[in-house]
Amino acid sequence: MKEVELMLYWDKEKECMPREELEKLQLRRLKETVFKTYAFVPTYKEKLSQAGITAEDIRSLDDLKQLPFTTKQDLRDNYPFNLFAVPMSEVVRIHSSSGTTGKPTVVGYTKKDIDLWAELMARALTTAGATKNAVIQNSYGYGLFTGGLGIHYGAERIGASVIPTSGGNTRRQVMLMQDFGTTLLTCTPSYSLFMYEAMLEAGIEPNDLKLKAGVFGAEPWSESMRREIENKLEIDAYDIYGLSEIIGPGVAIECSCKNGLHIAEDHFLAEIIDPITEEVLPDGCPGELVITSITKEALPLIRYRTRDLTTLERTRCDCGRTLVRMQKVLGRSDDMVIIRGVNVFPSMVESVLLNIPGVEPHYLLIVDRKGNLDQLEVQVEVSERLFSDEVRKLEELGGLIRKDLESNLGIGVKVRLVEPKSIPRSEGKAQRVIDKRNV
Repeated sequence: MKEVELMLYWDKEKECMPREELEKLQLRRLKETVFKTYAFVPTYKEKLSQAGITAEDIRSLDDLKQLPFTTKQDLRDNYPFNLFAVPMSEVVRIHSSSGTTGKPTVVGYTKKDIDLWAELMARALTTAGATKNAVIQNSYGYGLFTGGLGIHYGAERIGASVIPTSGGNTRRQVMLMQDFGTTLLTCTPSYSLFMYEAMLEAGIEPNDLKLKAGVFGAEPWSESMRREIENKLEIDAYDIYGLSEIIGPGVAIECSCKNGLHIAEDHFLAEIIDPITEEVLPDGCPGELVITSITKEALPLIRYRTRDLTTLERTRCDCGRTLVRMQKVLGRSDDMVIIRGVNVFPSMVESVLLNIPGVEPHYLLIVDRKGNLDQLEVQVEVSERLFSDEVRKLEELGGLIRKDLESNLGIGVKVRLVEPKSIPRSEGKAQRVIDKRNV
């Protein structure tokens, strides 16, 4: 793997702040946020009034759990701008989700919000080894999606050279990567492997590039996927976390220890709850991540239910940061499929598949119902060499995959081996599940 130039901190004072000082800052900012939302956002005034709590009632961070939750449905119900806490004359940027399942969720930014976002992304990219000497190829989508512009502004804040390729036109991206001397790639993890395939088709090997690291997010990915990316592209792969409703990318990032993603706690409060009972869970227990933004101006959100499943760890990291760490997202509660009473996430399947030699990192889960019985079929791409092998060996591989999946998932699985490049590639978030059941 190529040597990465590391500059550990962008803002050491904030990233390594003693917990006592950090919690004092968090408490002050939480009170300010509750006061502001009560005063300027009718929906929050109603929610807080029903909960019987005001900013004056918050005396410690433990009082956070008394505040009401915010959900994506709240954003849809207040479409487009009714959750904004500032007049539209102060909103300088508007982003939104795709809205494929109804009205999109809309997020707004003041000039100060944009400046904060750039600062957080500069912090994140620096944590992943970027410096002003980096050449950053930004292959996240530009436009209404927050990924592209969020990364772009952070890279410029560092002083790095930014190549705003956005998504798509993969062959051209590979050419630019070689010709422009890209040192850091930002995109979804699945797209990085798609780019690797395009590199090989163009006759380009990893050693022909100056690429040293990648910052990958926007979809859950396993440690097995990390190893696959790092081995094929010969880079360091870092996980980044964010979501449009909170600010965009830059909410959390891995350091070189790769032992969880440091959350920017001076701007976001993190909790883990049981997604069913809504009870706050102690550190180390898996559950749904809930985030409260405490410095946003245009769209401050209180206890936003992200639907992302993870755990929190507050012990000091070897990198010196005191910020809480979230483990890699296991999956989203709304991406989980329940098959015969068993919760299945794509990342669980991915972890099994990528530990089997000859299996490519491209797969699809097909869920269907035959009579009253749910069935799971896992379509798996195999390497060109194996696919052209004799039928008996393919049958043996299919049997091995099925055995390992059933052992790990606890349910019966049908495995179908498919030829290389037959599963559709995505230039954004990869589709891993097709649920044909009428549930």
